[in-house]
Amino acid sequence: MKILLLLVLPALSAVLALKTGSLPFKLGVPGLCALILLAFLRRSPGLRRQGVWALVAAFGMSMVGDFFLSNRPGHAHFFEAGIAGFFVAHLGYLGYALRNGGLHRLTLAVLLVGFVPYFGLALSPAIGSWGLWIAVLLYLLISCVSLAAAVGLKQASWVKGFYVIGLGLVVFSDTVISFNEFLHYRELNGWILPTYYLAHLAVTSSILLQLDLRQAREPLS
Repeated sequence: MKILLLLVLPALSAVLALKTGSLPFKLGVPGLCALILLAFLRRSPGLRRQGVWALVAAFGMSMVGDFFLSNRPGHAHFFEAGIAGFFVAHLGYLGYALRNGGLHRLTLAVLLVGFVPYFGLALSPAIGSWGLWIAVLLYLLISCVSLAAAVGLKQASWVKGFYVIGLGLVVFSDTVISFNEFLHYRELNGWILPTYYLAHLAVTSSILLQLDLRQAREPLS
């Protein structure tokens, strides 16, 4: 469990981002998590075989999405660009999960039953352009699929648990953003960034705990 001390720096970046609202600190959370994973990828062929590189790419695309969403004022299509960045990030989360498991179909069905009517009845009437409508729908669908794939991971329970929590926090944070952006419901806005930062820490924890288990059995190669 000592390996989780590596998360001190991204956790500190998250705290500073919440305190100051500074974009560099905000980008530092996924950025530092990506660097931690990269350091172990260079030393562990096992992680490369498991597709952890896809998570590094996902964190990188989260930074891209963050940049566009944080600089939206005065730029007509930065919102769509931000959604696109996070869409590609979900492809990374999905790629890793499918490489180490498969879709949990019941979870996917439950998520779609909940989110598709939410989109059709609540979000769709509030979206003003076809481009944004398509972007939000595609993002909603990939979010459901990547969370269902997280539940379908075939890993030790606590390793999988942290990954599922991470993806669940991403979906929660994005859902609250949709409340704010399209329904003008802002009571939960204070949860958007803390859950977003915790999501990256949880996903990274999943990989670090996996390494901890492997090191208990054999030296890191």
